[in-house]
Amino acid sequence: MEELLVIIAKGLVEDKDAVTVTADEPDQEGVIVYHLHVAADDMGRVIGKQGRIAKALRTIARAGANRLGQKISVEID
Repeated sequence: MEELLVIIAKGLVEDKDAVTVTADEPDQEGVIVYHLHVAADDMGRVIGKQGRIAKALRTIARAGANRLGQKISVEID
């Protein structure tokens, strides 16, 4: 899942070296939280107008995780 998020984010941003993804341990319900970090200048590119790109990114990540039997959440930092 981390690779998927990195690949998608690097396609959106200008500073590709600043893209990192970290994962937390699963919580009580088994949800893994992924934190996507990008450069401050690229934050708007990843979030998009009215959060549309961020929502699409989360949807794609959830679909991929669902195929693996995981529950995930994506936070953009």
